Amino acid sequence: MILAGDIGATNTRLALFRREGAGEIRTSTPRVADGTFISRKSASLREIVRDFVAISGARVSRACFGIAGPIRDRRCVATNLPWVVEADALATELHLSAEQVLLINDLEANAYGVDGLAASDLATINEGARGAQGNAALISAGTGLGEAGLFWDGHAHRAFACEGGHSSFAPTTALHLELHQWLLKKFPHVSWERILSGPGLVNLFEFLRDTGRGEQPAWLAEEMRQSDPAPVISRHALAGKSPLCEKALELFVELYGAEAGNVALKFLATGGVYVGGGIAPRILPKLQTPAFREAFLAKGRMRPLLESMPLRIILNERAALVGAARRALMDG
Repeated sequence: MILAGDIGATNTRLALFRREGAGEIRTSTPRVADGTFISRKSASLREIVRDFVAISGARVSRACFGIAGPIRDRRCVATNLPWVVEADALATELHLSAEQVLLINDLEANAYGVDGLAASDLATINEGARGAQGNAALISAGTGLGEAGLFWDGHAHRAFACEGGHSSFAPTTALHLELHQWLLKKFPHVSWERILSGPGLVNLFEFLRDTGRGEQPAWLAEEMRQSDPAPVISRHALAGKSPLCEKALELFVELYGAEAGNVALKFLATGGVYVGGGIAPRILPKLQTPAFREAFLAKGRMRPLLESMPLRIILNERAALVGAARRALMDG
């Protein structure tokens, strides 16, 4: 039995997969058991894993966990979560050897899941060249911003992690420059994650509000106080109930496309760029507007190269779980 984990700052998702013969694990592979847990309600990942395995009664043979943060010596200090996760401690909990338990970056897990996706798991924004092949890349906005690469070795993709979401935001318009100056008053370093994430959407909303580009009515302010403000903003933007929310989401989409194009160039992603994370499927109608694709392509002399790259939205939220399970089997 394969135990896979997708550990984010908001939710921890676990699933058990049974490998049938020599078949690959894909999004269509039935899960023996799965569960979603609110990360901050538990003191550690080890606690969640212990309870999940005990309830399922499964005997785990291999495990792989994708977690948001850099991995060093089989250990991760989570970026947006007050946890230190150690692969060896998880191996002890599962009564497995160190070789049977892997800890990888969450975007690396998502990247390993790309080849396990079905056509129905994707929405195409840019078709790209026919038979496009080569390196691929992944960008994923959620509680934070993750990025990863997929190196093409001539036969298959090999995923690798990076921390590109924490690279410096690059303004390209007068509005972006004003946004950058506004953000510098809040943060000593303005990274792309400060803009392209749930909290980032809230930053964009507050910037537009505070610079006189829209009004926040009392009912909206109250609703944002009562619950997570980012989903409130995107929901009212999509419903057309708040002009300020619409402007914030439109700016978010524009900047998301711009950074997706940056990632495409940095990884020379002729095999495609994938947009993952929890936000993209919820705002799909906005990502399907010309603004997102145009921001992706707007790289001057490199536009023809970007036009040749497929750009797709991952719709299946289980992609990272599938990727973690696929990675667990690579050494088995």
